[in-house]
Amino acid sequence: IELLVNNHPGVMSHITGLFSRRAFNLEGILCGAINGGEQSRMYLMVREDKRLAQLLKELGKLYDVKTVALRNDLDARVFQVERP
Repeated sequence: IELLVNNHPGVMSHITGLFSRRAFNLEGILCGAINGGEQSRMYLMVREDKRLAQLLKELGKLYDVKTVALRNDLDARVFQVERP
């Protein structure tokens, strides 16, 4: 899932809280500031699930979420961390 969000304290908590309340697991999170730090682009790696469409709608209703897109074209390896 790709999100464009307002960048301020608490945004990540609101987004992850939605996943937690719905008992939907996040496999990975990648986030970085853009537009001079006013906004952030977030990539949330999730597994396909029949509840995903509803979750996308709910994400779009959050105040600080500007855009929501389901991205099937991203390589999941971008989220993998190598451990020694």
